[in-house]
Amino acid sequence: MGATALKRDLSQPRPGLRLPRGRSLSFDATPLVMGIVNVTPDSFSDGSVHFDREVAIAAALQMIADGADIVDVGGESTRPDAQPVPADVELDRVLPVIRGIRRQSDVAISIDTMKASVASEAIAAGADIVNEVSALRMDPHMAETVAKHGVPVVLMHMRGEPRTMQQNTDYEDLLGEIMQHLRERKSFAEGAGVDARQILIDPGIGFGKSFDQNLEILHRAAELSSIAPVVIGASRKAFLGNITGQPGGASRMAGSLAAVAAAALAGAAMVRVHDVRPTVDFLRVFRAIEAAPAR
Repeated sequence: MGATALKRDLSQPRPGLRLPRGRSLSFDATPLVMGIVNVTPDSFSDGSVHFDREVAIAAALQMIADGADIVDVGGESTRPDAQPVPADVELDRVLPVIRGIRRQSDVAISIDTMKASVASEAIAAGADIVNEVSALRMDPHMAETVAKHGVPVVLMHMRGEPRTMQQNTDYEDLLGEIMQHLRERKSFAEGAGVDARQILIDPGIGFGKSFDQNLEILHRAAELSSIAPVVIGASRKAFLGNITGQPGGASRMAGSLAAVAAAALAGAAMVRVHDVRPTVDFLRVFRAIEAAPAR
């Protein structure tokens, strides 16, 4: 292995994100770590462990103490075959958690939702970023809502919706089709008034993708950065269990860290993870190795 084998291209400056209340999020040390707080009874990975709002708040605060740069709060499961929930139910799940986090921390909070009404009220409650798995397709008012509030938005690639996404995983050109879709959605967002500098993209690992396709996305993730800063969410997903034989949850941590390594080598801006402390420690060592002088 050559001396430059673990060197990413860090020559290009990476502007950060503007957050509400005059705050910002820097990309100086990437990838940033986004901790997952699922306030749902049916999350694919952590079940109902955070469904109690006080437990969810405590979990988020622990993630912040462990080094999370962002905590991502979601009140509607997007696992395969998941059924949608009404906006009022979603709001009842997420707003108390966002308010509870914000009372005790100024950390960046993202709201994981496909509904404009939920996004708007979450931002009013203290959220800073909209994490939108449909890339602004599901709610005709979402793009204007993001533009109105001026917050960053993550646009993810997904065919159909969560309950149907695994029914069509055939692609003639996997990365080409994902990139075309994300370029189109980015252009749509900009046309609705969203600042291009506030847009991130997510290739949607595990969302309408097969086992081999998930691996190909991680292998070629660097190609996506030509569109916008990239978010990678592979934590604890089924394809990792297919490789390791681990049944799920925290038993897939090692596989998740391997995916974080691939994301870091690809120059991803963020990784979305369940296991914050191990990820933060891993990335500290990764960056130290990366910064070591070649001899």
